[in-house]
Amino acid sequence: MGLFSGLIGNASEVDAEKIDALLEEILAPGENLEKAYKVIRDLFLFTNKRLILVDKQGVTGSKVEVLSIPYGKITKFSKESAGHFDLDAELKIWIGSDPSPLTKNFKAGDNINEVYRILSRYAL
Repeated sequence: MGLFSGLIGNASEVDAEKIDALLEEILAPGENLEKAYKVIRDLFLFTNKRLILVDKQGVTGSKVEVLSIPYGKITKFSKESAGHFDLDAELKIWIGSDPSPLTKNFKAGDNINEVYRILSRYAL
Protein backbone atom coordinates (compact mmCIF):
# COMPACT_ATOMS: atom_id res chain seq x y z
CA MET A 1 0.00 0.00 0.00
CA GLY A 2 2.89 2.40 0.72
CA LEU A 3 4.26 2.19 -2.83
CA PHE A 4 0.78 2.57 -4.30
CA SER A 5 0.08 5.60 -2.08
CA GLY A 6 3.37 7.16 -3.19
CA LEU A 7 2.63 6.58 -6.85
CA ILE A 8 -0.71 8.35 -6.66
CA GLY A 9 0.84 11.34 -4.87
CA ASN A 10 0.06 10.70 -1.20
CA ALA A 11 2.54 11.87 1.40
CA SER A 12 4.11 9.65 4.04
CA GLU A 13 6.08 10.77 7.08
CA VAL A 14 9.89 10.55 6.86
CA ASP A 15 12.30 10.02 9.75
CA ALA A 16 14.63 13.06 10.08
CA GLU A 17 17.68 10.79 10.40
CA LYS A 18 17.15 9.62 6.81
CA ILE A 19 17.56 13.15 5.45
CA ASP A 20 20.33 14.46 7.73
CA ALA A 21 22.78 15.08 4.85
CA LEU A 22 20.25 17.25 3.02
CA LEU A 23 19.34 19.13 6.20
CA GLU A 24 22.99 20.00 6.89
CA GLU A 25 23.12 21.77 3.52
CA ILE A 26 19.93 23.84 3.82
CA LEU A 27 19.09 24.57 7.46
CA ALA A 28 20.13 27.92 8.95
CA PRO A 29 21.72 28.20 12.41
CA GLY A 30 19.00 27.81 15.05
CA GLU A 31 16.61 26.21 12.58
CA ASN A 32 15.14 22.82 13.53
CA LEU A 33 13.15 20.29 11.57
CA GLU A 34 9.64 19.79 12.97
CA LYS A 35 8.18 17.28 10.45
CA ALA A 36 9.17 15.80 7.10
CA TYR A 37 6.92 14.16 4.51
CA LYS A 38 7.80 12.39 1.27
CA VAL A 39 5.72 12.25 -1.93
CA ILE A 40 7.33 9.78 -4.35
CA ARG A 41 10.85 11.37 -4.49
CA ASP A 42 10.01 14.86 -3.26
CA LEU A 43 10.14 16.18 0.33
CA PHE A 44 7.83 18.51 2.20
CA LEU A 45 9.79 19.82 5.25
CA PHE A 46 8.45 21.92 8.13
CA THR A 47 11.03 23.72 10.26
CA ASN A 48 10.58 26.18 13.09
CA LYS A 49 11.24 29.02 10.59
CA ARG A 50 9.92 28.00 7.15
CA LEU A 51 8.38 25.44 4.89
CA ILE A 52 10.92 23.78 2.56
CA LEU A 53 9.89 21.91 -0.58
CA VAL A 54 12.50 19.63 -2.13
CA ASP A 55 11.65 18.68 -5.73
CA LYS A 56 13.82 15.95 -7.24
CA GLN A 57 13.73 16.22 -11.03
CA GLY A 58 14.67 14.07 -13.98
CA VAL A 59 14.94 10.32 -14.34
CA THR A 60 17.76 9.90 -11.83
CA GLY A 61 16.63 12.60 -9.41
CA SER A 62 20.11 14.14 -9.43
CA LYS A 63 18.72 17.60 -10.25
CA VAL A 64 17.09 19.04 -7.11
CA GLU A 65 15.11 22.25 -6.57
CA VAL A 66 14.80 23.53 -3.00
CA LEU A 67 11.98 26.04 -2.45
CA SER A 68 11.88 27.93 0.88
CA ILE A 69 8.64 29.57 1.99
CA PRO A 70 8.86 31.70 5.15
CA TYR A 71 5.80 31.14 7.33
CA GLY A 72 5.11 34.88 7.21
CA LYS A 73 4.35 34.57 3.47
CA ILE A 74 1.63 31.96 4.03
CA THR A 75 -1.67 33.85 3.74
CA LYS A 76 -4.07 30.98 4.52
CA PHE A 77 -4.20 27.22 4.77
CA SER A 78 -6.82 24.50 5.00
CA LYS A 79 -7.15 20.79 5.62
CA GLU A 80 -9.68 18.27 4.46
CA SER A 81 -9.78 15.13 6.54
CA ALA A 82 -10.04 11.63 5.14
CA GLY A 83 -13.52 10.17 4.92
CA HIS A 84 -15.01 6.69 4.82
CA PHE A 85 -14.62 6.32 1.07
CA ASP A 86 -11.97 8.98 0.42
CA LEU A 87 -8.98 7.54 2.29
CA ASP A 88 -6.61 10.46 1.95
CA ALA A 89 -6.56 13.90 3.54
CA GLU A 90 -5.62 17.09 1.72
CA LEU A 91 -3.59 20.09 2.85
CA LYS A 92 -3.77 23.39 0.93
CA ILE A 93 -1.45 26.35 1.52
CA TRP A 94 -1.81 29.75 -0.15
CA ILE A 95 1.43 31.70 -0.53
CA GLY A 96 1.56 35.48 -0.94
CA SER A 97 -0.85 36.80 -3.56
CA ASP A 98 -0.86 33.58 -5.63
CA PRO A 99 -4.52 32.57 -6.09
CA SER A 100 -3.63 28.89 -6.53
CA PRO A 101 -2.81 26.92 -3.39
CA LEU A 102 0.02 24.49 -2.91
CA THR A 103 -1.79 21.15 -2.43
CA LYS A 104 -0.48 17.95 -0.86
CA ASN A 105 -2.30 14.69 -0.11
CA PHE A 106 -1.70 12.67 3.05
CA LYS A 107 -2.61 9.01 3.34
CA ALA A 108 -5.04 8.07 6.08
CA GLY A 109 -2.30 6.78 8.44
CA ASP A 110 -0.43 10.11 8.47
CA ASN A 111 -1.60 12.67 10.97
CA ILE A 112 -2.53 15.74 8.93
CA ASN A 113 -3.65 17.38 12.20
CA GLU A 114 0.00 17.55 13.35
CA VAL A 115 0.97 19.35 10.15
CA TYR A 116 -1.98 21.69 10.55
CA ARG A 117 -0.88 22.46 14.13
CA ILE A 118 2.66 23.19 12.90
CA LEU A 119 1.30 25.63 10.32
CA SER A 120 -0.97 27.19 12.95
CA ARG A 121 1.91 27.54 15.37
CA TYR A 122 4.26 29.28 12.94
CA ALA A 123 2.05 30.99 10.36
CA LEU A 124 -0.42 32.70 12.70
